[in-house]
Amino acid sequence: MKHRSISRGALVAASCIAAWLAGCSSPKAPPAPPPAAEAGVPGPAPAAPAAAATGRRSDASTARAYRADAAQHLYGLNRERIYKGRLPPLLYAVGVLQVEVDGRGNVRDLHWMRAPRHAPEVIAEIERTVRAAAPFPAPARMGKVVYTDTWLWHKSGRFQLDTLTEGQD
Repeated sequence: MKHRSISRGALVAASCIAAWLAGCSSPKAPPAPPPAAEAGVPGPAPAAPAAAATGRRSDASTARAYRADAAQHLYGLNRERIYKGRLPPLLYAVGVLQVEVDGRGNVRDLHWMRAPRHAPEVIAEIERTVRAAAPFPAPARMGKVVYTDTWLWHKSGRFQLDTLTEGQD
């Protein structure tokens, strides 16, 4: 048996042809689909920032004490929407809302104990306002809390919370 030696040029040419054929022989895998948000489909909502990261915490040991911290928090975020002074004798709406806040200050649930059913726009606005205010001060001593407050709604769209009300004529 005789061995033939293959020249270096022939070896390079054969390698190039093999590589070219390998590239032509099978299609590449399709690109991965874009993330849901890029495809126009909403992805999971981003996690709410932790109350601990904001530095806000409540040392309240009861739901009643926490209510004052929550009311201050809501007033701080809605200064321009707070009714200044004593409220008139007749209000557009009065609602009693129970809010569940987890240990990080995130709103977990809302439950109307007395909803102003004659004013569904007020119900929606109060719920939006509470959810937008998250994270609330983290209830450090209780781990989580369910507190109740009464919303006193003026026809102008301004409000007071019973916890911090300036009274009513």
